[in-house]
Amino acid sequence: MPKIDIRRPHQLPLAEARAVVDKVAARMHEKFGMEGQWEGDTLRFSRPGVAGSIAVASDVIHVKAELGMMLAPLKGMVEQEIRRKLDEHFG
Repeated sequence: MPKIDIRRPHQLPLAEARAVVDKVAARMHEKFGMEGQWEGDTLRFSRPGVAGSIAVASDVIHVKAELGMMLAPLKGMVEQEIRRKLDEHFG
């Protein structure tokens, strides 16, 4: 299965960075039916065809995802969209 692994430094306080990730997760749920659950400072998310996590640390956001067979051909587009959202919120 194709994997996505992106790290993005940020300057926000931890609570604010978590709030941004929460906002993005709500949008992912709305738009794609993605379910998410916090485990400490890591948001684990999944839906059919994709599973992953967004770890929030004091200075970096780390996004990991595994794409299923159906989404494998879209890996580049999915990765580009994640990078765009990270730039938008943490750039």
